[in-house]
Amino acid sequence: MIERMDTAARMSKIVKHNGTVYLCGQVGEGETVADQTRECLSRIDALLEKASSSREHILQAIVWLADINDFAGMNSVWDTWVPQGHAPARACGEMKLARPDLKVEIIITAAVKDA
Repeated sequence: MIERMDTAARMSKIVKHNGTVYLCGQVGEGETVADQTRECLSRIDALLEKASSSREHILQAIVWLADINDFAGMNSVWDTWVPQGHAPARACGEMKLARPDLKVEIIITAAVKDA
């Protein structure tokens, strides 16, 4: 069974299937990549909770940066957010994002708790 949550015409924010949670790409507001990453990760926390998952259950993260020179700034926030011993498989690359003010977008795949 596929469960879609917060679904609009274009996309769902959460899709669950066979104990796996797929989140749509998340962005944040702020002047710096650190600010945007902090807000983005806060949104991810809320979606994971709604999907019966958590940071400890993240399987994979895909991080897109508008400027790869922001790698260290994004990682300074990421590294404090990821629970020790629960780092997911991760990829990070430079990508032109949907709006010129966006500096980071993160896509998460996670397992449902107790699935």
